[in-house]
Amino acid sequence: MSLINTFGKVALSAMLAGAMMASTAIPASAQEYTKENPLKVALVLHGTLGDKSFFDDANSGMVRAQAELPVDIKVIELGYDRSKWQAGLADATDSGYDVIIAGTFDMTGYIVELASEYPDVKFIDYDDTPDFSACECSNVLAVQYTTAAAGYLAGYAAAKVSKTGILSTIIGMEFPTVTDFKVGFDAGAKAANPDVQILNQVAGTFSDPAKGKEIALAQINQGADVVFPIAGGTGLGALQAVKENGKLAVGVDSDQALIFKDSDPAQAEVILTSVEKRVGESLYQVLQATIDGTAAYGTGVLLGVKEGAVGISENEYYEKLVPADVRAEIDALEAKIASGELVVDSVM
Repeated sequence: MSLINTFGKVALSAMLAGAMMASTAIPASAQEYTKENPLKVALVLHGTLGDKSFFDDANSGMVRAQAELPVDIKVIELGYDRSKWQAGLADATDSGYDVIIAGTFDMTGYIVELASEYPDVKFIDYDDTPDFSACECSNVLAVQYTTAAAGYLAGYAAAKVSKTGILSTIIGMEFPTVTDFKVGFDAGAKAANPDVQILNQVAGTFSDPAKGKEIALAQINQGADVVFPIAGGTGLGALQAVKENGKLAVGVDSDQALIFKDSDPAQAEVILTSVEKRVGESLYQVLQATIDGTAAYGTGVLLGVKEGAVGISENEYYEKLVPADVRAEIDALEAKIASGELVVDSVM
């Protein structure tokens, strides 16, 4: 059993409080929100739900918030046509919401533009951050994640279970928040097996399952028996290739094995673990802090293993596919990362 397997409310609250003390940001003033007078929130996705990964995870936080907090949430799916993203985010901002949530490097520039135009609207920018020293962003709270550390644990597991000594990664696009997964994965794999070979290809898209499958098949034909797609919807095709060829995969962003458990049990059976970036849970906690008046808008937080914001999935498939002695080694590594004894290189 992992020492850190649940995102901690206390840990995030401490991070938010630390950010307040370390910056000149003014926390959001507390108001009396109720179910009759809810905080009005829009989650704006530059994509669609159904990726069984990043966007679905963000939405899971909204589902929980809607059930447990005095909020009224609208999820707006802008699709994958980039020409619609800026206008879509602007329309949402101009629609009377108290909080606009959008994420990744693709949306940060638009958030910065709108933040100065709508000073009374709060923005949560997840998985990226603006340059607070260069923008009028006192109404923006950025949340980022150090996924390299969790990637390290997954890479260690992958190298230990690989029979060929050849692993592979598929990257949607080369941006720090994406490549950070791979940096950690590669380091962990090499710690487990210095002779491991790691194939890699950049897909250039997060929304093309057919391309993901094509790349994964080529990597499998080169001997890869564990594939790690870091590619959103593109990665779904890679997972399918793994299933059809009797290989193993590492999931990304969410616990993908559990997502597939009921709808596609055969797919779940080949996902040995997933590198979880617990976006939904962190967004839930930030909304709660916004309601409490303790969220430090005007600054950002960087969350990792110590806060439980990233980690690996330790489910029934992990226990079945990863030997007990390897799981014990990974637990020890996770504890060292959390304590600071082991520092994993990160592009974040």
